[in-house]
Amino acid sequence: MEWTGARYADSPTVESQSWIAAPPPRVWELVSDVELMPTLSSELQSVRWLAGATGPAPGARFEGRNRHPAIGEWTTTSHVLTCAPPREFSWAVENPEAPAALWRFTLEAHDGGTLLHQWVRLGPGPSGLSYAIARAPEQEQQIVFVRLRELQRSIGVTLDALKELAERPEEAGA
Repeated sequence: MEWTGARYADSPTVESQSWIAAPPPRVWELVSDVELMPTLSSELQSVRWLAGATGPAPGARFEGRNRHPAIGEWTTTSHVLTCAPPREFSWAVENPEAPAALWRFTLEAHDGGTLLHQWVRLGPGPSGLSYAIARAPEQEQQIVFVRLRELQRSIGVTLDALKELAERPEEAGA
């Protein structure tokens, strides 16, 4: 991926994929379980559904508590945009019309398993990243580059963990 010269206003993206030796419905159970995600992430600390929601559905909202060594702690509200089992799950962070970030998992049956893509687009709405850029506008490209590299690594860790969980043999009687 080419990030050199990326600017926040360009809504830069990161995407990775992994082939998982499990059918899409099994992988879907995991990617659509937002309460599982903090166990797979060093930044996302906790998630809880809001306003009586108990699972993913278009329009449902969830709160995420995050921590980053350079930024500190913050909380966001995400809005489920797409919930199409077992193919696509996406959500907007903060304002769905101008999100701080847009996240998406897509799943497709492939070679007897699932090809899982995880994608994120930053902006165009305000976020911690946009505030960091406002404090040091001359460093925008470096700030964006560093964040995209962090997200690329984080997505890789998440996909590896999802693969391990999905491919784990289910226990008898469970």
